[in-house]
Amino acid sequence: MSILFAEYPKCSTCKKAKKWLDDHGVAYDDRHIVEDNPTAEELSAWQQKSGLPVRRFFNTSGMKYRELGVKAKLDAGMSDEEAFALLATDGMLVKRPIVVADDGVLVGFKEAAWEEALL
Repeated sequence: MSILFAEYPKCSTCKKAKKWLDDHGVAYDDRHIVEDNPTAEELSAWQQKSGLPVRRFFNTSGMKYRELGVKAKLDAGMSDEEAFALLATDGMLVKRPIVVADDGVLVGFKEAAWEEALL
């Protein structure tokens, strides 16, 4: 199984998630989500594969999210296409970590969900 681990190295949750992957012997390709921001096309594919709403791909606790008033834009009916385009402009807008595996996508770090999906 090939796994992409998209993270922001300074993020404490990403550090915990990476340690979890390493402790459980899960091999992955590491990707710095800010230096190598996902494209709108990648985000769209990941969202479809995850089955999650587009909203779940936003880092709602980030400064950039608040500065841009993203919640209000989403509430006002921002299309998925517009949301992916916005997410693709800045990796700090994207919820992290993201794990993209052959059979699914995990957004954020919840140990139980990761155990079920990756072990």
